[in-house]
Amino acid sequence: MGLRQANLLMLRKLAVVALAMFGFGYALVPLYLAICEMTGINILALGEKELPSSGNARLAEPKNSQVDTSRLITVEFDANARGPWQFKPMQNSLQVHPGEMATVMYEFQNVQDRAMSAQAIPSYAPKQAAAHFNKVECFCFNQYTLAPGEKKMWPVVFVIDKKLSKDVTTITLSYTFFEVGSGIPPAPSAAVRVPSNQSGT
Repeated sequence: MGLRQANLLMLRKLAVVALAMFGFGYALVPLYLAICEMTGINILALGEKELPSSGNARLAEPKNSQVDTSRLITVEFDANARGPWQFKPMQNSLQVHPGEMATVMYEFQNVQDRAMSAQAIPSYAPKQAAAHFNKVECFCFNQYTLAPGEKKMWPVVFVIDKKLSKDVTTITLSYTFFEVGSGIPPAPSAAVRVPSNQSGT
């Protein structure tokens, strides 16, 4: 057998092997799914296919068990500015479920003709809510310096713990914004307004 004939024979053998590998790879996915359906292994790979172990049941979306949908708490937002500037929440109140993450925006503007550094201090009513009001993000974590006339929008992202007493249906979150180093002290916590329906808690 000549060298040319030997090369052609080898080429044919390689082509047959390549075609066989391609066919095997093409059949691998449906073969894998068939095995999964028969054994129940790696059932998440079935996607929208029916579950073999539960009749016509389909994969259900996971529910967030951390949210208590049986309760609604009204959160009221209050803002106090200890100095000549503007500070306010973008909404007066918000209803949330315990365990549900919520966001409220606050607006601050330096209306003075000089730069200033300021910080906010939060307080709560009723006081027992403070231990269950978890802030994920808050402008009160830091001090800020604003140029003359500069306006900023800051978020407060919070979650109310499900362990909060069921007697509490309204929480007032109050911020006092004061200039750092100005000699003007923040408002005392007693200045926080207590909602009428929580006055007895």
